[in-house]
Amino acid sequence: MQPRILGALLDVPPPALDVSLAERLAGELFGVQGVATELGGERDRNFRVTEPDGTSWVLKVVHSHEPPEFTELQSIVLEHVRARAPSLPVARVRMPLGQEGPTARWADPSTGGEPLRVRMYSYLPGVPMARSVPSPRLARNVGAFVAKLDRALADLDHPGHVQDLAWDAHRVERVEPVVDVLPPAEQDLVRGALEHFRSHAGPQIPGLRRQVIHNDANLDNVLTVAVDDPRVSGVIDFGDLLRAPLVQDVATTAAYQMRDGGHPMAGPADVLVGYHRQIPLRPEEIEVLVDLIAARWVLTMTITAWQARQRPGNREYILRNAAAAREGLRRLQSLGCGQATAFLCDAIGKDT
Repeated sequence: MQPRILGALLDVPPPALDVSLAERLAGELFGVQGVATELGGERDRNFRVTEPDGTSWVLKVVHSHEPPEFTELQSIVLEHVRARAPSLPVARVRMPLGQEGPTARWADPSTGGEPLRVRMYSYLPGVPMARSVPSPRLARNVGAFVAKLDRALADLDHPGHVQDLAWDAHRVERVEPVVDVLPPAEQDLVRGALEHFRSHAGPQIPGLRRQVIHNDANLDNVLTVAVDDPRVSGVIDFGDLLRAPLVQDVATTAAYQMRDGGHPMAGPADVLVGYHRQIPLRPEEIEVLVDLIAARWVLTMTITAWQARQRPGNREYILRNAAAAREGLRRLQSLGCGQATAFLCDAIGKDT
């Protein structure tokens, strides 16, 4: 048996089921009769279920090792955001039939196995940012949206936010055991970033303000109105939320906004400007921002390489962001953390 390097949520495969069972679960548990199509996912099994009138829902079969309190938290967060910031487009929870709480349980009597935990929520319309036309305006809009989401989450307190999550940038050193899955040149790149994080950002992390954050505003989780429309129409997938340094949320968002050509920090700077207009970041937060961006790239490179080795059948989906992360880390290495931080500070200064 192989050791669980990244924790059961990533090392153990997601639940196994097909679209016919997804359609059955949607009908029996939530009263939704429709056609199911599978959606991508890292640790859960996700399906879009479309009713005859065109209304769509997301059916999520929860990973067996996800703590129940965290499963509950994801539903609580959606309702909390809708109450605190009604104008922010997030999914709404659909309650199961005849069961308490937002998470349904279903057991197959023919197998006698552990019951599945199943959630359902509305399907948000929009175009994933991965297919949208990148622009400075879109990046600023994304930064502003994440800041508004963080403001709505600022007063949330729930036991589920204490999550042992591999995708936690301020604890990036936890992936050191899997660095050797990368080619030698990439190992050197990653180890250099880890050493800089350890010496520069590590001592400052404990003093930063913290709260519950979304923690995963990547190109697939942020939706735009249309391919060529820079307005943000919603954010999905609250499966990586946790309590962490507030600045980690904007850093994670910025890590996905690198552009071909130009200054390496131009895209991240636009995200930061949009965020800073809504929630001004403190000097000590800006000081570690570049390290946290690099940490997200390190996580993307190492975790996805490890997962692709474990699940070669899902390799294309798993590795979809790895090349961009690798390029981001290479360009940052050439620029240097000090110059990158100075560029971000200059961008904020010009916007004020």
